[in-house]
Amino acid sequence: MAALKDVSFDIPENQICGFIGPNGAGKTTLFSLITGAVRPSAGQVHFRGKDVTGMSSAALVKRGVARTHQVVRPFKAMSVLENVQVAVHYGRHAVTRTAVAREHAMEALKLVGLDRKANVLASAISLGEQKRLEVARALATAPELLLLDEICGGLTGSETGAMMELLHRIREGGTTIMYVEHDMKAIMAVCDRITVLNFGQKLAEGKPEEVQNDASVIEAYLGKSTFRDKKRG
Repeated sequence: MAALKDVSFDIPENQICGFIGPNGAGKTTLFSLITGAVRPSAGQVHFRGKDVTGMSSAALVKRGVARTHQVVRPFKAMSVLENVQVAVHYGRHAVTRTAVAREHAMEALKLVGLDRKANVLASAISLGEQKRLEVARALATAPELLLLDEICGGLTGSETGAMMELLHRIREGGTTIMYVEHDMKAIMAVCDRITVLNFGQKLAEGKPEEVQNDASVIEAYLGKSTFRDKKRG
């Protein structure tokens, strides 16, 4: 059985595009196909008009495509700054000078609000801070397209709110975002456009309010009670 079948979409530049669906709908597989971790058995992936199907993750980073992962995996024995500095060295512009790389790394840490933790070991910061570190590492590669995979998983309400503000700042900085999330309140609030996946196929697509009012989406994923809660909110 195919994890994804006949899924086709475009990502408008400088927008936050969300992808939702039940567990097993194919969201993470989609990200893995786009970023080269998995090669599709059929179909193509195009970025800025060029076929990048099956291209390695490292090669895609050089073209301006970066992603985060659901499970954070920082280099725990390294400082927060060193974690991000590594990403700068191997990013789209391949910075070689240490001082320049540190400067770019600090800029990424300031953007995500971790500059005061720069010299702290990555193993010593909280889960919420590790999630922001994951974003900072991706940003440090200088992406044009950033894929965020459940960056709010396990966060508190206030941490989620801060992450939503961060997404807006990233978009304002000129980076286009693809965003997978189970937190419906978060994704409805932050996204310009949402694609719904179900059983590996595209079920619906449109603005958040359009998706929220789509009968097939309500039945397959949101649930009537969830839908009523969203309407009241």
